[in-house]
Amino acid sequence: MTSQSFEDVFAWKKAHAFVLSVYKTTKDFPDDEKFGLTSQFRRAAVSIEVNIAEGYRKIGKQDKLRFFNISQGSLSECKDYIILARDLEYISMEQYQELWQSSEETSRLLISYCNGIINNSGIKD
Repeated sequence: MTSQSFEDVFAWKKAHAFVLSVYKTTKDFPDDEKFGLTSQFRRAAVSIEVNIAEGYRKIGKQDKLRFFNISQGSLSECKDYIILARDLEYISMEQYQELWQSSEETSRLLISYCNGIINNSGIKD
């Protein structure tokens, strides 16, 4: 099945769900983190899905992969924020595990999507 929109891409769907989880979780962070960790965490999470969306419309493989690589970088940034939030005791161990698992699943889907693009001879280089 060929996707008609970035919204059809499983990696985007999982990234979007991750973003919603980050927003829900960071809503309960201390008020003094509003312009610190909360803002940074949310921006990095949003960057994951928006770069998938932007890369989806690019024509060349290298151009597409560049945006998906930025998504992976933002995902790594989020993983660090998850660890930091856990260590600062802003989130419970259960929240930590849920966010971590979601980030891992998003990463796996994004890697698979990238591999599909690399191996697709129908997309110009």
